[in-house]
Amino acid sequence: MDNGPKHVIGIIGWSGSGKTTLLEKLIPAFKGRGLSVSTMKHTHHDFDIDKPGKDSYRHREAGAEEVLVTSARRWALLHELRDAPEWDMGVLVSKMAPVDVLLIEGFKGHPYPKIEVHRPALGKDLLSPGDDTVVALLTDDPTAMAGKVDVPVLDLGDVTAVMDFLAGYFMLDK
Repeated sequence: MDNGPKHVIGIIGWSGSGKTTLLEKLIPAFKGRGLSVSTMKHTHHDFDIDKPGKDSYRHREAGAEEVLVTSARRWALLHELRDAPEWDMGVLVSKMAPVDVLLIEGFKGHPYPKIEVHRPALGKDLLSPGDDTVVALLTDDPTAMAGKVDVPVLDLGDVTAVMDFLAGYFMLDK
């Protein structure tokens, strides 16, 4: 492996469409095929994984640019943007350790290959029309969505079919 992930695919869709549930199924499916997997989650909300009063939180509040928290089981690097703009997705991907597959939830406006998760019952429009970076549509109603997009339409509940599609797309050994 070179720097960063070998393959990147995004999972996009409206809130409540099942993106996170799909990721929870894809991660062990990729691992079951002997592949290493990482994820990246974009959120539009202000978030904090640190807790007020803890030493690392106090370090950030005091003005540290980065705080690395580590233990025998995991580590996390907290980088404060302060008033700087959000980093470009490509820069963030380059910060990731080398893996076979990086699954990204969100960043729907960025130019990387994506699959859209869509549930017609939510009453939301498709995100993919006009987006040539979307390579497949996953839905809980493939019959209703057939012919509405120019990409393969797969059953959201058939993880094996989704994995077979991704293996072919990435040209992985099945």
